[in-house]
Amino acid sequence: MRLGINLGYWGAGMDGDNLAVAQEADRLGYDVCWAAEAYGSDAPTVLAWVAAKTERIDVGSAIMQIPARQPAMTAMTAATLDSLTGGRFRLGLGVSGPQVSEGWYGVKFDKPLARTREYVEIVRKAMTRERLSYDGEHWTLPLPGGPGKPIKLTVHPEREHIPLYIAAIGPKNLEQTGEIADGALLIFPSAAHLEETALRHIRAGREKAGLTMDGFDVCPTVPLALGEDVDALADVFRPYTALYVGGMGSRKQNFYNQLAQRMGYEKEAAEIQDKYLAGDKAGAAAAVPQSLIDQTSLLGPVERIAEHMTAYAEAGVATLTLAPAGFTLDERLAALRAGVEAAERAGLA
Repeated sequence: MRLGINLGYWGAGMDGDNLAVAQEADRLGYDVCWAAEAYGSDAPTVLAWVAAKTERIDVGSAIMQIPARQPAMTAMTAATLDSLTGGRFRLGLGVSGPQVSEGWYGVKFDKPLARTREYVEIVRKAMTRERLSYDGEHWTLPLPGGPGKPIKLTVHPEREHIPLYIAAIGPKNLEQTGEIADGALLIFPSAAHLEETALRHIRAGREKAGLTMDGFDVCPTVPLALGEDVDALADVFRPYTALYVGGMGSRKQNFYNQLAQRMGYEKEAAEIQDKYLAGDKAGAAAAVPQSLIDQTSLLGPVERIAEHMTAYAEAGVATLTLAPAGFTLDERLAALRAGVEAAERAGLA
C-alpha cells in the first residue's frame, strides 16, 4: 500500500507550513501530494508551486471541480502540469456540490453522472492530440452553425494517458468511477465498511467495462493525529466531521450524511444535521460519535496507527492519503513521519 498526503486548501494561514509538509513528504518517499479547491484557492496553481519545490513526489488535484472549467481547459491544464513536472501529475475530478456549483459557478447541478462521463471523454480525447469534436447532451464541439472548427491540443504532455481519478461517494457515482476512471478519491473511509460502501460498487463498474480491479487506485483520505489520548485526538476532528455530515450540502442532498447512514449511523447523522442546520455547530460536533471519527481516521500512537493501516490495506486500499494534523508545523511533521514509521511496522512500506 502506497502513502500520500493531502494538503487540503491553500490560503488557510498555513501556506508556508504546507510547503514544508510537502517537501518532507517528498524526502520521506510519499507517493503523491494532493491539493483541494472549493471556492478559495485553486488546485492547479498550488500543485505547480509544490511541484517546483519538490523533486520526485507526484502532485494531484483532489479535486479540480468540473463546473469550474470547460473540459478542454482541464485537458490543457493537465497537459501543461504533466509537462512541467516531468510526468508527475495526477488529475482528480469531481462535480462538487449544488451550493458551490450553482452559487459560485452558476452551473446547474443536474445530471452529475452524465456530465462527468462526457467531461472525462472529452478530456481524454483532447489528451490524445486528435482534432477535438464531440456530440453529447452537455457538450457539443465545435458548436454547430458557427465559425468553430475541430482543433487539437498544441502542448505535448509528458504522457498521453495521465492517471485520472474521480471523487465519488454515492453508489452510482462509485460504479461509474470504476467504469471510466483510473482511481477513486474517497472521503470518510471506514476499513470495516469499505466493501459495502465503496468497493463493491467500484468493482461492478470495472466489470461493466470488462476490467478487473488490477491497477485501479482506491485512494481514500484519512486524517492522522499522533498521541496517546485517542479520545482527545478524536475531539480535534469533531468540527470537521460535523461540517461535512451536518452542513455540507442541503438537508435533502448531503452525500456525506448519506455515507454516515450507510455505515450504520442513521440516528446520529440525522441529529448532527438537525443541529448543524439550526446553527448549533457546537452541538453538532458533540453529537458526532467517537467511533465514527475513530473508524475514519488514524488516531493514537504509532503502534495503533499501524494496526489501522493494516486494516485499510486488507480492505483493498491501494494508496492511503494522510492529512497529518497538528497545531504547529513540528506536530504536523511528526505525524507525517509517524505515518511512514507505522507503515514500516505494518510491513506495508
